[in-house]
Amino acid sequence: MELENVITNNIEIEKEQNKFFNSFIGKIINTGIDFGLRAILPDIIENQVIEIKNSLIENGLKEGIQTATDKIMDLSKSTKGIFTGKFENISQVQMAIGNGGILDTVSNILDKAVDKTYQLGFINKTANSLIKNGKDVILNSITSNLKKELDNQKDSLDNLENCIERWKEYYNNKNFDGMAKEMEKIDKQLKNIVPLENVIKEARNVETLHNLIKNNGRNFNLTENEIELVKKIS
Repeated sequence: MELENVITNNIEIEKEQNKFFNSFIGKIINTGIDFGLRAILPDIIENQVIEIKNSLIENGLKEGIQTATDKIMDLSKSTKGIFTGKFENISQVQMAIGNGGILDTVSNILDKAVDKTYQLGFINKTANSLIKNGKDVILNSITSNLKKELDNQKDSLDNLENCIERWKEYYNNKNFDGMAKEMEKIDKQLKNIVPLENVIKEARNVETLHNLIKNNGRNFNLTENEIELVKKIS
């Protein structure tokens, strides 16, 4: 039964990571293209830029986002210490994204998307030429945005770890109000960070213990069975 739970948890984490990266990469590409198009097409009004971007996404870039995500997840399977296809720390994430060929993928898909969008009549010949000639501007924007988002992830993970450590201090001092304050911060941080296995395990441990004390009338005197339950869940 314990092995089954481990396998189930591994599958759940892998699914959550896949979902996260699809959104993460999508956001980076979307923002990069948005900024790049505005630089390349300065004379086109806002609504037209949005329409062009949406046309590019619908005519090839959406598949490019999924391809980039798949490559990143495939790299997780060959990363040292990982045999279940999931990331364990932010360094592995940074390495996989750096080696995942995101820019090459976007570059290739962007060419095809621009051609298809032009052929369908969503952009004219001038816009088609400007986007192709200014592709490096878009790719540089994506690179800059990627670095920024990875830095944000690292900062968020550091903040989460600090919140967990402060929660533990409040717990040792039997200060439930302080624990509750940190628990809110932990929940907020978890919604925005890559779901790493070790982070999820520790956060679940904290959450389970927190709710156990809360539902016990803020009573810190737990039984051995209750403490053992926390250990098993974490």
